[in-house]
Amino acid sequence: MKGKLILEDGSVFHGELLNNIKATGEVVFNTGMVGYQESLTDPSYCRQILTLTYPLVGNYGIADIFMQSRKSFVNGFIIGELCEHGSNWHYEMSLAEFLTKQGVPCLYNVDTRAVTRKIRSAGTMKGIIVPEDAAQTEIDELFAVPIKKDVVMEVTTPESYTLDSDKEDAPFVVAMDFGVKLNILKSMQDMGMKITVVPAHTKAEDILALDPDGIFLSNGPGDPADVPEIVEEVKKLIGKKPIFGICLGHQLLARAMGAKTYKLKFGHRGTNQPVKDLRTGKVQISSQNHGFAVDEESLKGLPLEVTHINVNDGTVEGMRHTELPIFSVQYHPEAAPGPDDNMYLFDEFWAMLKKGE
Repeated sequence: MKGKLILEDGSVFHGELLNNIKATGEVVFNTGMVGYQESLTDPSYCRQILTLTYPLVGNYGIADIFMQSRKSFVNGFIIGELCEHGSNWHYEMSLAEFLTKQGVPCLYNVDTRAVTRKIRSAGTMKGIIVPEDAAQTEIDELFAVPIKKDVVMEVTTPESYTLDSDKEDAPFVVAMDFGVKLNILKSMQDMGMKITVVPAHTKAEDILALDPDGIFLSNGPGDPADVPEIVEEVKKLIGKKPIFGICLGHQLLARAMGAKTYKLKFGHRGTNQPVKDLRTGKVQISSQNHGFAVDEESLKGLPLEVTHINVNDGTVEGMRHTELPIFSVQYHPEAAPGPDDNMYLFDEFWAMLKKGE
Protein backbone atom coordinates (compact mmCIF):
# COMPACT_ATOMS: atom_id res chain seq x y z
CA MET A 1 0.00 0.00 0.00
CA LYS A 2 1.04 3.61 -0.46
CA GLY A 3 2.65 5.34 2.48
CA LYS A 4 4.69 8.39 3.42
CA LEU A 5 7.29 9.74 5.79
CA ILE A 6 6.42 13.10 7.32
CA LEU A 7 9.07 15.14 9.11
CA GLU A 8 8.25 17.61 11.85
CA ASP A 9 9.13 20.53 9.56
CA GLY A 10 6.33 19.44 7.20
CA SER A 11 8.51 17.70 4.59
CA VAL A 12 6.83 14.66 3.02
CA PHE A 13 8.48 11.70 1.25
CA HIS A 14 6.31 9.12 -0.51
CA GLY A 15 6.82 5.39 -0.92
CA GLU A 16 5.30 1.95 -0.38
CA LEU A 17 4.40 0.51 3.02
CA LEU A 18 5.58 -3.04 3.55
CA ASN A 19 3.06 -3.56 6.30
CA ASN A 20 0.33 -1.36 7.68
CA ILE A 21 2.27 -0.38 10.81
CA LYS A 22 2.69 3.25 11.78
CA ALA A 23 5.87 4.63 13.33
CA THR A 24 7.15 7.60 15.30
CA GLY A 25 10.80 8.35 16.02
CA GLU A 26 13.89 10.44 15.38
CA VAL A 27 14.83 10.12 11.70
CA VAL A 28 18.54 9.39 11.10
CA PHE A 29 20.58 8.14 8.13
CA ASN A 30 23.35 5.57 7.69
CA THR A 31 25.85 5.87 4.82
CA GLY A 32 27.05 2.25 4.76
CA MET A 33 26.80 0.20 1.56
CA VAL A 34 26.37 -3.09 3.45
CA GLY A 35 25.22 -4.24 6.87
CA TYR A 36 21.50 -3.55 6.86
CA GLN A 37 20.84 -6.45 9.26
CA GLU A 38 23.60 -5.36 11.64
CA SER A 39 22.18 -1.83 11.61
CA LEU A 40 18.62 -3.05 12.16
CA THR A 41 19.76 -5.05 15.20
CA ASP A 42 22.21 -2.49 16.62
CA PRO A 43 20.60 -1.36 19.91
CA SER A 44 22.07 2.11 19.41
CA TYR A 45 19.25 2.76 16.90
CA CYS A 46 16.59 2.16 19.57
CA ARG A 47 13.42 4.23 18.92
CA GLN A 48 14.87 5.83 15.79
CA ILE A 49 13.61 5.69 12.21
CA LEU A 50 16.61 4.47 10.25
CA THR A 51 17.18 5.64 6.66
CA LEU A 52 19.75 3.87 4.50
CA THR A 53 21.44 5.93 1.79
CA TYR A 54 22.50 2.88 -0.26
CA PRO A 55 19.67 2.27 -2.77
CA LEU A 56 19.58 -1.56 -2.91
CA VAL A 57 18.68 -3.25 0.38
CA GLY A 58 17.95 -6.92 1.08
CA ASN A 59 20.02 -8.40 -1.72
CA TYR A 60 21.76 -10.95 0.52
CA GLY A 61 18.82 -11.68 2.82
CA ILE A 62 18.89 -12.27 6.57
CA ALA A 63 20.88 -14.79 8.63
CA ASP A 64 21.01 -15.36 12.37
CA ILE A 65 24.83 -15.12 12.50
CA PHE A 66 24.64 -11.41 11.61
CA MET A 67 22.33 -10.49 14.50
CA GLN A 68 23.85 -7.90 16.84
CA SER A 69 21.25 -8.16 19.61
CA ARG A 70 18.26 -10.25 20.61
CA LYS A 71 15.89 -8.26 18.35
CA SER A 72 15.53 -5.12 16.27
CA PHE A 73 14.97 -2.00 18.36
CA VAL A 74 14.42 0.49 15.51
CA ASN A 75 11.05 2.24 15.31
CA GLY A 76 11.02 2.36 11.51
CA PHE A 77 13.01 1.64 8.34
CA ILE A 78 13.26 3.89 5.25
CA ILE A 79 14.91 2.46 2.12
CA GLY A 80 15.09 2.70 -1.66
CA GLU A 81 14.66 -0.66 -3.38
CA LEU A 82 13.48 -3.57 -1.21
CA CYS A 83 15.09 -6.62 -2.77
CA GLU A 84 12.70 -9.61 -2.64
CA HIS A 85 15.26 -12.35 -3.27
CA GLY A 86 18.53 -12.60 -1.35
CA SER A 87 21.63 -14.36 -2.64
CA ASN A 88 23.94 -15.57 0.14
CA TRP A 89 24.97 -19.02 1.31
CA HIS A 90 23.98 -17.93 4.85
CA TYR A 91 20.49 -16.95 3.64
CA GLU A 92 17.67 -17.89 6.03
CA MET A 93 14.85 -15.47 5.20
CA SER A 94 14.14 -12.39 3.14
CA LEU A 95 14.47 -8.89 4.56
CA ALA A 96 10.72 -8.38 4.14
CA GLU A 97 10.03 -11.53 6.18
CA PHE A 98 12.41 -10.35 8.89
CA LEU A 99 10.86 -6.88 9.11
CA THR A 100 7.37 -8.37 9.33
CA LYS A 101 8.45 -10.89 11.96
CA GLN A 102 10.12 -8.15 14.00
CA GLY A 103 7.17 -5.79 13.62
CA VAL A 104 9.33 -3.05 12.09
CA PRO A 105 7.43 -0.49 9.94
CA CYS A 106 9.13 -0.17 6.56
CA LEU A 107 8.65 2.44 3.84
CA TYR A 108 10.40 1.53 0.58
CA ASN A 109 10.71 2.96 -2.94
CA VAL A 110 11.64 6.21 -1.21
CA ASP A 111 14.07 8.84 -2.50
CA THR A 112 16.42 8.30 0.43
CA ARG A 113 18.95 10.74 -1.03
CA ALA A 114 16.35 13.49 -0.66
CA VAL A 115 15.62 12.43 2.93
CA THR A 116 19.35 12.47 3.73
CA ARG A 117 19.91 15.88 2.14
CA LYS A 118 17.03 17.29 4.20
CA ILE A 119 18.46 15.94 7.47
CA ARG A 120 21.99 17.08 6.61
CA SER A 121 20.78 20.63 6.02
CA ALA A 122 18.05 20.95 8.68
CA GLY A 123 19.42 18.51 11.27
CA THR A 124 18.00 15.36 12.80
CA MET A 125 14.30 15.67 13.53
CA LYS A 126 11.23 13.72 14.55
CA GLY A 127 9.23 11.92 11.88
CA ILE A 128 6.33 9.54 11.38
CA ILE A 129 5.50 6.76 8.92
CA VAL A 130 1.82 6.55 7.97
CA PRO A 131 -0.40 5.31 5.13
CA GLU A 132 -0.83 7.76 2.26
CA ASP A 133 -4.46 8.41 3.19
CA ALA A 134 -3.85 8.96 6.93
CA ALA A 135 -6.20 11.55 8.43
CA GLN A 136 -4.71 14.80 9.72
CA THR A 137 -6.04 14.06 13.21
CA GLU A 138 -4.10 10.78 13.23
CA ILE A 139 -0.94 12.56 12.03
CA ASP A 140 -1.30 15.19 14.75
CA GLU A 141 -1.77 12.50 17.40
CA LEU A 142 1.39 10.65 16.30
CA PHE A 143 3.49 13.82 16.37
CA ALA A 144 2.12 14.58 19.84
CA VAL A 145 3.55 11.31 21.20
CA PRO A 146 6.88 12.13 22.91
CA ILE A 147 9.94 10.01 22.11
CA LYS A 148 10.78 8.20 25.34
CA LYS A 149 14.22 8.73 26.84
CA ASP A 150 14.70 5.56 28.91
CA VAL A 151 16.27 3.78 25.94
CA VAL A 152 19.22 2.22 27.76
CA MET A 153 16.95 0.32 30.12
CA GLU A 154 15.00 -1.00 27.13
CA VAL A 155 18.02 -2.52 25.39
CA THR A 156 20.23 -3.68 28.26
CA THR A 157 20.40 -7.35 29.22
CA PRO A 158 17.74 -8.26 31.80
CA GLU A 159 20.22 -10.40 33.74
CA SER A 160 23.95 -11.08 33.94
CA TYR A 161 25.62 -13.76 31.84
CA THR A 162 29.20 -14.93 31.25
CA LEU A 163 31.20 -15.66 28.10
CA ASP A 164 33.99 -18.07 29.03
CA SER A 165 37.50 -18.32 27.64
CA ASP A 166 39.59 -21.39 26.90
CA LYS A 167 42.79 -19.59 27.95
CA GLU A 168 44.15 -20.50 31.38
CA ASP A 169 45.47 -16.98 31.96
CA ALA A 170 42.40 -15.25 30.52
CA PRO A 171 41.89 -11.74 31.88
CA PHE A 172 38.45 -11.28 33.44
CA VAL A 173 36.35 -8.33 32.23
CA VAL A 174 33.01 -7.05 33.47
CA ALA A 175 31.06 -5.41 30.64
CA MET A 176 28.34 -2.91 31.52
CA ASP A 177 25.66 -3.43 28.87
CA PHE A 178 24.13 -0.14 27.73
CA GLY A 179 23.06 -1.73 24.44
CA VAL A 180 26.15 -3.69 23.46
CA LYS A 181 26.62 -5.09 19.96
CA LEU A 182 27.31 -8.81 20.12
CA ASN A 183 30.32 -8.55 17.84
CA ILE A 184 32.07 -6.31 20.38
CA LEU A 185 31.76 -9.05 22.96
CA LYS A 186 32.79 -11.66 20.39
CA SER A 187 35.88 -9.65 19.45
CA MET A 188 37.04 -9.56 23.07
CA GLN A 189 36.17 -13.20 23.67
CA ASP A 190 38.04 -14.28 20.52
CA MET A 191 41.14 -12.61 21.95
CA GLY A 192 40.83 -14.81 25.01
CA MET A 193 39.04 -12.61 27.53
CA LYS A 194 36.48 -14.02 29.95
CA ILE A 195 33.55 -11.61 30.08
CA THR A 196 30.66 -11.22 32.49
CA VAL A 197 28.00 -8.95 31.02
CA VAL A 198 25.90 -7.08 33.58
CA PRO A 199 22.77 -4.90 33.24
CA ALA A 200 23.23 -1.15 32.85
CA HIS A 201 21.80 -0.43 36.31
CA THR A 202 24.34 -2.63 38.14
CA LYS A 203 25.91 -0.85 41.12
CA ALA A 204 29.66 -0.14 41.17
CA GLU A 205 30.14 -2.08 44.40
CA ASP A 206 28.55 -5.16 42.84
CA ILE A 207 30.88 -4.90 39.83
CA LEU A 208 33.96 -4.49 42.02
CA ALA A 209 32.81 -7.42 44.18
CA LEU A 210 33.33 -9.64 41.11
CA ASP A 211 37.02 -8.61 41.23
CA PRO A 212 37.53 -8.17 37.47
CA ASP A 213 40.85 -7.35 35.84
CA GLY A 214 39.12 -4.59 33.90
CA ILE A 215 35.81 -2.96 33.13
CA PHE A 216 34.24 -2.37 29.72
CA LEU A 217 31.62 0.35 29.11
CA SER A 218 29.58 -0.55 26.04
CA ASN A 219 27.92 1.31 23.22
CA GLY A 220 24.22 2.11 23.43
CA PRO A 221 21.42 4.48 22.44
CA GLY A 222 20.26 7.87 23.63
CA ASP A 223 21.60 10.97 25.33
CA PRO A 224 24.19 10.30 28.07
CA ALA A 225 22.68 13.21 30.01
CA ASP A 226 19.46 11.17 30.42
CA VAL A 227 21.13 8.54 32.63
CA PRO A 228 22.84 10.48 35.47
CA GLU A 229 22.43 7.50 37.79
CA ILE A 230 24.71 5.44 35.53
CA VAL A 231 27.26 8.26 35.39
CA GLU A 232 27.36 8.22 39.19
CA GLU A 233 28.17 4.50 39.22
CA VAL A 234 30.89 4.94 36.59
CA LYS A 235 32.44 7.64 38.80
CA LYS A 236 32.85 5.07 41.57
CA LEU A 237 34.78 2.76 39.22
CA ILE A 238 37.38 5.35 38.19
CA GLY A 239 40.77 4.54 39.70
CA LYS A 240 39.64 1.09 40.83
CA LYS A 241 40.23 -0.93 37.66
CA PRO A 242 41.39 -0.41 34.06
CA ILE A 243 38.47 0.89 31.96
CA PHE A 244 37.75 0.82 28.21
CA GLY A 245 34.68 2.59 26.80
CA ILE A 246 33.09 2.58 23.35
CA CYS A 247 30.50 5.02 21.94
CA LEU A 248 27.93 5.71 24.70
CA GLY A 249 30.42 4.21 27.15
CA HIS A 250 32.94 6.83 25.96
CA GLN A 251 30.43 9.63 26.56
CA LEU A 252 29.40 8.32 30.00
CA LEU A 253 33.05 8.05 31.00
CA ALA A 254 33.66 11.65 29.91
CA ARG A 255 30.70 12.89 31.95
CA ALA A 256 31.84 10.85 34.95
CA MET A 257 35.19 12.67 34.73
CA GLY A 258 33.51 16.08 34.67
CA ALA A 259 33.33 16.74 30.91
CA LYS A 260 30.24 17.68 28.89
CA THR A 261 28.51 16.12 25.90
CA TYR A 262 26.32 17.68 23.22
CA LYS A 263 24.05 16.65 20.35
CA LEU A 264 25.48 16.64 16.83
CA LYS A 265 23.48 18.17 13.98
CA PHE A 266 22.92 14.85 12.23
CA GLY A 267 25.37 12.44 13.86
CA HIS A 268 27.90 9.99 12.44
CA ARG A 269 26.38 6.74 11.19
CA GLY A 270 28.02 4.47 8.64
CA THR A 271 30.99 2.22 7.88
CA ASN A 272 33.16 4.86 6.20
CA GLN A 273 33.98 7.47 8.86
CA PRO A 274 37.65 8.67 8.83
CA VAL A 275 39.35 9.00 12.23
CA LYS A 276 42.85 10.35 12.90
CA ASP A 277 44.96 8.87 15.69
CA LEU A 278 46.80 11.90 17.07
CA ARG A 279 49.44 9.69 18.65
CA THR A 280 50.61 8.23 15.34
CA GLY A 281 49.22 10.62 12.74
CA LYS A 282 47.53 7.69 10.97
CA VAL A 283 44.00 7.93 9.58
CA GLN A 284 41.82 4.85 9.87
CA ILE A 285 38.35 4.24 8.47
CA SER A 286 35.82 3.38 11.14
CA SER A 287 32.26 2.21 11.65
CA GLN A 288 30.17 4.64 13.71
CA ASN A 289 26.69 5.12 15.09
CA HIS A 290 26.18 8.07 17.41
CA GLY A 291 24.25 11.32 17.64
CA PHE A 292 26.13 12.85 20.57
CA ALA A 293 29.78 13.78 21.13
CA VAL A 294 32.17 14.84 23.89
CA ASP A 295 32.75 18.60 24.14
CA GLU A 296 36.49 19.11 23.64
CA GLU A 297 36.50 22.47 25.44
CA SER A 298 35.09 20.81 28.56
CA LEU A 299 38.14 18.49 28.74
CA LYS A 300 40.42 21.41 29.59
CA GLY A 301 41.64 21.23 33.15
CA LEU A 302 40.71 17.55 33.44
CA PRO A 303 43.22 14.66 33.52
CA LEU A 304 42.07 13.64 30.03
CA GLU A 305 43.67 14.11 26.62
CA VAL A 306 42.20 13.72 23.16
CA THR A 307 43.74 10.80 21.27
CA HIS A 308 41.51 10.65 18.16
CA ILE A 309 39.53 13.15 16.11
CA ASN A 310 37.01 12.88 13.28
CA VAL A 311 38.67 13.97 10.03
CA ASN A 312 35.40 15.33 8.61
CA ASP A 313 34.39 17.70 11.40
CA GLY A 314 37.17 17.63 14.00
CA THR A 315 35.00 16.23 16.79
CA VAL A 316 36.45 14.10 19.59
CA GLU A 317 36.69 10.42 18.67
CA GLY A 318 38.91 9.16 21.46
CA MET A 319 40.48 10.11 24.78
CA ARG A 320 42.63 8.69 27.55
CA HIS A 321 43.39 9.46 31.17
CA THR A 322 46.80 11.05 31.68
CA GLU A 323 47.60 8.96 34.77
CA LEU A 324 45.17 6.05 35.14
CA PRO A 325 44.68 3.02 32.82
CA ILE A 326 41.52 4.45 31.26
CA PHE A 327 40.75 5.12 27.59
CA SER A 328 37.75 5.29 25.28
CA VAL A 329 36.71 5.83 21.67
CA GLN A 330 33.55 7.19 20.08
CA TYR A 331 33.49 4.71 17.19
CA HIS A 332 33.16 0.92 16.89
CA PRO A 333 36.54 -0.86 16.56
CA GLU A 334 34.82 -4.19 15.88
CA ALA A 335 32.89 -2.76 12.89
CA ALA A 336 30.34 -5.50 11.96
CA PRO A 337 29.99 -4.43 9.30
CA GLY A 338 32.88 -2.26 8.22
CA PRO A 339 36.67 -2.09 8.15
CA ASP A 340 38.90 -3.76 10.74
CA ASP A 341 41.41 -0.87 10.86
CA ASN A 342 40.75 -0.30 14.55
CA MET A 343 40.92 -3.77 16.07
CA TYR A 344 44.24 -2.68 17.60
CA LEU A 345 42.22 -0.95 20.33
CA PHE A 346 41.23 -4.34 21.74
CA ASP A 347 44.95 -5.19 21.76
CA GLU A 348 45.59 -2.04 23.79
CA PHE A 349 42.89 -3.05 26.27
CA TRP A 350 44.41 -6.55 26.50
CA ALA A 351 47.85 -5.09 27.20
CA MET A 352 46.37 -2.80 29.85
CA LEU A 353 44.68 -5.76 31.57
CA LYS A 354 47.87 -7.85 31.51
CA LYS A 355 49.95 -4.97 32.84
CA GLY A 356 47.76 -4.79 35.92
CA GLU A 357 48.33 -8.44 36.87
